[in-house]
Amino acid sequence: MPADDRFQVLSEHDAANFLFDPDYLGIRRTDDLVIIQITWNEGRTVEQKKQLYKAIAEGLAKSPGVRPEDVLINLIEVRKENWSFGKGKAQYAS
Repeated sequence: MPADDRFQVLSEHDAANFLFDPDYLGIRRTDDLVIIQITWNEGRTVEQKKQLYKAIAEGLAKSPGVRPEDVLINLIEVRKENWSFGKGKAQYAS
């Protein structure tokens, strides 16, 4: 990934606007839940994705101290031609 390929959206929600199941799939979540959604190009293996999930959860546990149970990660995989970074062009399309 190029060093300058960094686009992020961060949002915080008060309790009334942050709804989640505190026990979905038997994982006990608290009000400190962090939801991370990553949109990226398709092509990674399941093992690479598992390593990413683990690295993110462990990193957040180390600093700032988020419980791994409170880290929900969602990946959205897209084909390269589905990106336009401006000028109405598909910069990654082959």
